This record gives sequence, C-alpha cells and structure tokens, in this order.
Amino acid sequence: MAALTRRLITSSSLHASRSISSWWKNVEPAPKDPILGVTEAFLADTSPHKVNVGVGAYRDDNGKPVVLECVREAERRVAGNLNMEYLPMGGCNSMVEETLKLAYGEDSDLIKDKRIAAIQALSGTGACRIFADFQKRFSPDSQIYIPVPTWSNHHNIWRDANVPQRTFHYYHPESKGLDFASLMDDVKNAPNGSFFLLHACAHNPTGVDPTVEQWKEISYQFKVKGHFAFFDMAYQGFASGDPERDAKSIRIFLEDGHLIGCSQSYAKNMGLYGQRVGCLSLVCEDEKQAVAVKSQLQQLARPMYSNPPVHGALIVSTILGDPDLKQLWLKEVKGMADRIIGMRTSLRENIEKLGSPLSWEHITNQIGMFCYSGMTPEQVDRLTKEFHIYMTRNGRISMAGVTSGNVEYLAKAIHEVTKAA
Repeated sequence: MAALTRRLITSSSLHASRSISSWWKNVEPAPKDPILGVTEAFLADTSPHKVNVGVGAYRDDNGKPVVLECVREAERRVAGNLNMEYLPMGGCNSMVEETLKLAYGEDSDLIKDKRIAAIQALSGTGACRIFADFQKRFSPDSQIYIPVPTWSNHHNIWRDANVPQRTFHYYHPESKGLDFASLMDDVKNAPNGSFFLLHACAHNPTGVDPTVEQWKEISYQFKVKGHFAFFDMAYQGFASGDPERDAKSIRIFLEDGHLIGCSQSYAKNMGLYGQRVGCLSLVCEDEKQAVAVKSQLQQLARPMYSNPPVHGALIVSTILGDPDLKQLWLKEVKGMADRIIGMRTSLRENIEKLGSPLSWEHITNQIGMFCYSGMTPEQVDRLTKEFHIYMTRNGRISMAGVTSGNVEYLAKAIHEVTKAA
C-alpha cells in the first residue's frame, strides 16, 4: 500500500512538474521598441564619430543631459523638509492645480468653476493610458482616431486598453508639411461623436503643427460633428519657448465650448524624464460631473499603481508655486527651445551650402524636438552603416542630439545619402 502511494505521489509530482515547466513555453521574445533600440545600437558602436539623433531627450550643446537650475533649487527645498507618505490616489493637489493653469490659463473660468476633473498621472504615457481605459469603460462602443504618423506608443496604449483604432490623415510626404485638406475630410467623414487624438503642439514625430487659423477650422468642424478632442501635450513651452503660445490649440477649442481631455507631461519641458510626472484632465459640464469623473479616474488608477510617486510632483509644485522659480523655469525652457531652433537653422544651412538639389526648408518650418527629414529607411540605414549616425528608420531626427560640434558632420552625411535622390 505504501509503495503504491509513493508511486502515485511520484507520478503526480512528475505531471505537476511538466505542467509548471510548460506555463510560459508559448511566450516569444517581444519585438524591440523601434526608438529604444536605436539607443542600444548606438551604445554598442565603438566609433569615435558616432552620433545619436534618435533619443527623445534634451541635450546641451556638448551632447550632455541637462538638469535645470530651477529643478536643482526645488530639490534643495524639498530635501529633508517634507515627508514621503503616500499621496492620495489623485496625486499632489498643488501640482495638479498649477498644471491646470498651464493648460487652461491662469484666469480660467473652468478652473474657478471647478469644472475640470484632474489627477496626477505617470507622465504623459500614464495620462493617455488612464484616459484610454476611461474611454473604454464609459464609452465602450467608441473608437479612437489617431493621426498618421504619431508617436508609436499611442497605438500600444489604446490597443492594450482594447479601444479600436482608426487613423486620419495628417502628414503630407511630398510637401513635408500638413495634409490639411485630407485631415479635414477625415474629420468630416468620421461618424458623429468620434474620439480624436490630437497633438497640442510640436507633433511627434513630424514637428508639423496646424496654423492658428487651421486649428480654428478644425475646432469648428469638431463642433459641427460633435467629436471629442483628446490633446496630448508633451511639449508645452519646449516647442516655441512660450507655454502660452504652445497651448493655443487647446485655448481655441475651449473658446468654442468644447469639453476636451488633456494629457500633460513634465518630461521634456522640465527635464524630469525619470520622475514620471504628468496630469490627466477632462473638462466637464459642471462641478458635480467633475467630481464624479475624477472619482472614476482615481478608481482606474487604484489597481494600476494605487497612487502616483511624490518626489517629482513636489519638484513641479515647488517650481510653479514660487514666482521666482517659475520665472527661472520660463527662462530655462525658452533657452532649450531656442537652442533647438538654432540647430534647425544651422543644419539646414550646412546641407544647403553643400549644393543639395533637394529642398530642406521643412527643417526650419517644423517645430519642437523632432525633424521629420523625409529620408527613406534605406538612406537611414546608410547613415548608420557608413557614418555611425543613429536615428529611427522613419527618418525622424531628434534635434536635441544636434550640436555645434556635430552639425557639420551630420549635414555632410545627410547630403551624401540623399544627393542622388
């Protein structure tokens, strides 16, 4: 009897072992992220001439990461003076309040009337994801219209939230500008009450933004069709150097009475990439609705991460809540924007003086961190193989990686791979 029991236990154990070992046998390696993979390849290159214009993070004119002085001062004030207790599910209230002023205006009636439901989010990515889940939960039959092209992670976010995706025209490859006519046709032809994802400024990856007049036309057509606009604003202040100017698209929609959604991030404009500080906000009909919507946003955050991190939020609220530090930040963010604008001019001039047969005016017409160069994947491959220059294969150049020390080398390489085009 004992021998039989041992055999049964052994057989059961072997079966359990086989079951356990097979739990993950069908898991295949995930495809490499097209953006992060560029940095990996750059780091593995031993060439002394290598240049990385793929990374979406600001660099100074020596190609080094930057910590703003306003951030250093805020850290000094925060260190040792505040506790590290949990934040509420909705995050740091003072940070959220100051962030809403940036997007909606210092004297916004929407803020005064408490019509905005807002929570701290894990930077712009987290804000987009919470909204995508909110859309799925409370408008389960809806879909999201996403511009072509867009930041690649937008597709991942709405896919994983199980929201069906459609696309709308945005970029015009021939002019390397906005395909406004096709964009408007898509807005008009979308079913009434559709959700649209819009880049508030410094469109990623193209750097192509609608003009003020075009934004007004887009807003008007959204009103006619009853569409919902969700703005992803990752570059406020970083695009033009003026946060007010960079929020113009949102202000136009608000003036027309739209109930919009907005994702904000402090990764680029404060250099707080690793702190993951952002905000999600939704304009509501009244204060009562805003309270209900905020409670549901918090409910979505609870099983994801419970509550957001405190340190970065304290840095932001310290900077924006102190008039002197805020002025320093405005000066520093303008300095970053101006350096990138200057590098656009320099890159264009260096390519043109080599006698390129192509037009490069789009380099200076576009705005923000990225330049959509128009180079083909094959040309980008040549840049990497022959010149050790790294960027995403769609030809997107991170202007933050262009410096006075490498701009001439970069221009010569671009000219070399495009001159026969």
